Amino acid sequence: MSTTISGTNGVTFPDSTSMQTGQQACKAWVNFNGSGTVAIRESYNVSSITDNGTGDYTINFTTAMVNANYAVVSGPAGTYNDFNAMATQSDIPTVSSVKHRWRTENGSTVDPVYCHVAIFSN
Repeated sequence: MSTTISGTNGVTFPDSTSMQTGQQACKAWVNFNGSGTVAIRESYNVSSITDNGTGDYTINFTTAMVNANYAVVSGPAGTYNDFNAMATQSDIPTVSSVKHRWRTENGSTVDPVYCHVAIFSN
């Protein structure tokens, strides 16, 4: 089901049920501090972050994904030398978590100040 907002240019938005259960829905997301003591700033369907070492984190889901065939969108933003960091998925995803590493352009791992991860799934 969808809802068209009246008085606009006909932009269509998913209804609340589709936003929670449809393929277009973001099933989990998190914004966390990856530098120093790892801490979640804001999140949806993320129970915790496991710090596995420099630039290496596991994002644990509150409610498991339907399967492990989900799409992960992620990226860091930081200060000083972290601007050129990129996220790489380091392990096969599971229904309960996904592991990511953040690396600089020369390949060394780095703890970004801002880490962002979003999960899209059926």
